[in-house]
Amino acid sequence: MRIVIDDDPYLWLEDVESGAALEWVAGRNAETEAALAAGAGFASLKERLREVLDASDRIPYTIRRGVFLYNFWQDADHVRGVWRRTTLEQYRKDAPEWEVLLDVDALAAAEDEKWVWAGARVRRPDYDRALVCLSRDGGDAVVVREFDLGTRTFVAGGFQVGEAKTRIGWVDADTVFVGTDCGPGSLTDAGYPRTVRRWRRGTPLEEAALVFEAGAEDVSAWGRHDATPGFERDFVGRSLDFFRSEVYLLAPDATLVKIDVPDDARAYAHRQYLIVTPKSDWLGHRAGSLLAFGFDAFLAGDRTAEVLFAPDERTALAGHSWTRRHLILETMRDVSTHIEVLTPVSGGGWARKPLADVPTLSAVTVVDTDPDVSDEYFLDVSGFLQPSTLYRGQIGADTEVLKQAPARFDTDGLAVEQFFATSRDGTRVPYFVIGPDRGPTGPGPALLYGYGGFEVSLTPFYGAVTGRAWLERGGTYVIANIRGGGEYGPDWHQAALGADRPRAFEDFAAVAADLVARGITTPGMLGAAGGSNGGLLMGAMLTRCPELFGAIVAQVPLLDMLRFHKLLAGASWIAEYGNPDNEADRPHLRALSPYHRLTADRTYPPVLLMTSTRDDRVHPGHARKTAARLRELGHPVLLHENTGGGHAGASDNEQSAHNKALVHTFLWQHLAPPVRSASGRPGATHLDGE
Repeated sequence: MRIVIDDDPYLWLEDVESGAALEWVAGRNAETEAALAAGAGFASLKERLREVLDASDRIPYTIRRGVFLYNFWQDADHVRGVWRRTTLEQYRKDAPEWEVLLDVDALAAAEDEKWVWAGARVRRPDYDRALVCLSRDGGDAVVVREFDLGTRTFVAGGFQVGEAKTRIGWVDADTVFVGTDCGPGSLTDAGYPRTVRRWRRGTPLEEAALVFEAGAEDVSAWGRHDATPGFERDFVGRSLDFFRSEVYLLAPDATLVKIDVPDDARAYAHRQYLIVTPKSDWLGHRAGSLLAFGFDAFLAGDRTAEVLFAPDERTALAGHSWTRRHLILETMRDVSTHIEVLTPVSGGGWARKPLADVPTLSAVTVVDTDPDVSDEYFLDVSGFLQPSTLYRGQIGADTEVLKQAPARFDTDGLAVEQFFATSRDGTRVPYFVIGPDRGPTGPGPALLYGYGGFEVSLTPFYGAVTGRAWLERGGTYVIANIRGGGEYGPDWHQAALGADRPRAFEDFAAVAADLVARGITTPGMLGAAGGSNGGLLMGAMLTRCPELFGAIVAQVPLLDMLRFHKLLAGASWIAEYGNPDNEADRPHLRALSPYHRLTADRTYPPVLLMTSTRDDRVHPGHARKTAARLRELGHPVLLHENTGGGHAGASDNEQSAHNKALVHTFLWQHLAPPVRSASGRPGATHLDGE
């Protein structure tokens, strides 16, 4: 087995936009297009997926800012999208009248830039100005421009920041907190802002007052103004790594008062409360609890907490949102969502009651609330086979159905089940199976998806693209809730950190084996897919247990675990994986690294690697180098690198539909059994003629 460590022959592919690298990428793209996009059925599949992405009857999810509901919308006529707003009265209608604030297609055409919408910070409480963020072709780095919501124009001479991974937010009408690239020393090793400055209108950015500074080895620094009426406060902080941070109250005299919580806890102020979610046991409370302290009392030394949520072995915190007088609490029990309302009681304590009944194996998400003004909430309920329903309500009053998404694929004969696989160390690993009853027909094509990192939970959702591209054709879709995620709280995540990352790999492999044991599929008909950290998972499956799979797709993957910290934002993930420059960590990272485990003397299933030239988070060199290495060793591999799109891999619906059609065509080609003709000879796969 040849190990590529110090003498890496493919380092030149890390030079993202060099002529040689782009020429090589163009060759690989041409091979992939010829193999996947030229066949019968590709164009019609792509068109059907584009229909889903561009559908005019999608739910236009909104955020309330004052009297208006704001939405960003993309479709066939608005490829780059429009930022728009309407009133609740209009929104209740089937075809609301929208006021277009910014047409990104028109802006891109006027400025000859491939602008991609990256959000806006609207100033509270007047909601009259916004800090609009625009990305060039989908990267994480953005330019910032001040926008007048009344005139619907950019403000001449207003706040503007050049391209960088900027953090910016309003303090008042003429002041912002900003962290950006101000030259040497202003960024951390991970490429994020190291300083926070108070920038006043009409003054040069370089003269803005420095209010906080993190270390170069930290991930980032940030500043935030809390504009809640009666509780106006300023906070600054630094992310020590991806999971540990420090938060400070910035007093009017510029004094920093540390919020004295564990550095792995998440803490913020809400009105009179300090809300803390510890990630390790603290003050007698379990990791993953949700605690409320009196803010002023906490600063004075009081550590008496009210417990808003306490986890158990099967139940974890999924999220929470404030209305004006209540807290909406989302929890998961075996990855199924429950939701309730908590109300502070005069004299102490909190009253609880259910907010909504959630169907089994479904999900509920709080889309928006209006915590400064009212007890209004917007709630989305969906499931794997259940299109989204958007509700609006006032706590204590009736709810109304605002929007109902139509079905996008045929669900006849499909069912959803949850099973548990047993991992190598005996841990029970839940997973969802969506597909047909395999009893009468026997095993069939199945696609297993996983992530397993950064405390990200994979919960039920209605996947219209997966439905059309996979389920309607007779495939089974599986989601594995492996360790490294957040499905059972911090302990579930921390069980697969650093040198323990193989537990996530073992969990995924256990689910794959369980699918075969249950007769749902066979190794030759089982595909695996994952992106980003999930791409690392796919690389692990390829190099550790290739016999379990018939095809593997890794999207925007992380694959070189000995150089990830030197590439783009990679230094910010050291807390998740370890530090290759640390002699104690390097051995396990070498063992984890798929790029360094590739060998000529093993049989690997066909692999499709997907990345983007404009991904400035996970470097495209990971996918490029791995494709080159697999080619060198004689293994089947395809690479598709979109020239735009950033870490999402696509910046518009056309690109997204193309990418998704490539993925599902690749999987179906390799996993679907051929249809036999009347003579018994193999004929076309199910893909042909679609």
